[in-house]
Amino acid sequence: MKRMLFTLFATGSLLSAYSQTTTDTTSVPAFKLSGSADVYYKYNLNGNNTDNKTSFTNSHNSFELGMVSLKVEHGFKKGSIVADLGFGKRAGEFSYNDAPGSSNGLAMAIKQLFVSYQLTDKIKLTMGSYATHIGYELVDAYLNRNYSMSYMFSYGPFFHTGVKADVALSSSLSAMVGIFNPTDLKSASLNGHKYIGAQLGFAPAAVPIKLYLNYLEGKDTSNVQHHQVDVVATYQFTKRFGLGYNGTYSTYMNAKPKGESDANANWWGSALYVNADFSDKLGLTLRGEYFSDKDGVKVFAGRPVGGNIVAGTLSFNYKSGNLTLIPEFRLDKSSVDLFNKQDGAPTTVTANVLFAAVYHF
Repeated sequence: MKRMLFTLFATGSLLSAYSQTTTDTTSVPAFKLSGSADVYYKYNLNGNNTDNKTSFTNSHNSFELGMVSLKVEHGFKKGSIVADLGFGKRAGEFSYNDAPGSSNGLAMAIKQLFVSYQLTDKIKLTMGSYATHIGYELVDAYLNRNYSMSYMFSYGPFFHTGVKADVALSSSLSAMVGIFNPTDLKSASLNGHKYIGAQLGFAPAAVPIKLYLNYLEGKDTSNVQHHQVDVVATYQFTKRFGLGYNGTYSTYMNAKPKGESDANANWWGSALYVNADFSDKLGLTLRGEYFSDKDGVKVFAGRPVGGNIVAGTLSFNYKSGNLTLIPEFRLDKSSVDLFNKQDGAPTTVTANVLFAAVYHF
């Protein structure tokens, strides 16, 4: 009996050590399991599903599955690992270069997989695949207050695969520098091209402001040289009211066939997010975005001329525990015919009504 009690006690102690989350990683492993799921319904007022020019909501008059995510994190002493898996159409679009999709479009993808080592108190090294440092919005629906995505998110990088160093320069100043595969590629063995990424962050404890200056540069698999500068800023005026801003400028060298007089191209965008909460349960976000693609390298690719888009999105957020309900209305206006009416006639305007349910734990 004593041996049995001792064995049960030792087994229970071991399981407890591996299941608790603690900030003291020098002696006890830290384990965390989290996840999320999202579903939505969207109706396009032009009556078709060809008007969607941004990520993850390409549907009309249909109930749709977004993505199921499972994220495992573990740390011991100075080392840690993160494995983040996604299942669904959203995951397939996010990892569009390597996600194996089934006939109904439901894909499984490794959104993130990386290993980190805390070299010193101020320097952390990370190798693997991780979400991009560029931009304001994130792939997981529960981390955004708008459900539909911006043009800057949709045509900017999604993730990077490589090695990076995060450095705490001071209590309010941080930096990151990394070397990556070409954008959105988990494997790039066909050529030796690499990207360089960097970030400088400022987040003082005394002021509710966060500023990030982001940079990305490299040559892709088509030998096009790419430079992108991106700015993200947030300011929380009160507990219930805050602003967010994202601006980005991206250039491409040798983006057009040789022999053309203008071999360079660029696109840029700017978006303002107004976040207001009426209570702990009810809030709204108004996003206004201007997206310029006059050289036709992104949303206007393959069309006779480039142009620009002005888009406004109003999203309400109703929270009940870990569940968030998001009714949303969106209006997009293009400078040239980009959208289509139900009969196929071209138009410069499209509008969508959407309702989403998002859960996370």
